Amino acid sequence: MTRDAIEKRIEPLGQHYVAGENGDQQQAASGDPRSGQAVYDQFCAACHTSGVMGAPKLNNESDWEPRLAQGMETVLRHAVEGYNAMPPKGTCSDCSEDEIQAAIDYMIEDI
Repeated sequence: MTRDAIEKRIEPLGQHYVAGENGDQQQAASGDPRSGQAVYDQFCAACHTSGVMGAPKLNNESDWEPRLAQGMETVLRHAVEGYNAMPPKGTCSDCSEDEIQAAIDYMIEDI
């Protein structure tokens, strides 16, 4: 068998799709940063929509006020490193600090 014949025999038959994958993940794979809303929707919404285990809810001033009083640097550090029940980067292990900051900014933009 030639190399070309072998490559043809073992080439993928198709592509796979994992539930929850969308254009934002393709964007992240391309190296472009994800938007704050994209990060929130995929990684943060599960806890920050309903306030699971004390997570500050989306655009809820009374939830965010004591956290923001500590300064944005502390809020970002807690988000990146994890704090109390929140895991590091809120389970977005491949998020950059800029993407985590964008998600925080999204969660407080209407306060």
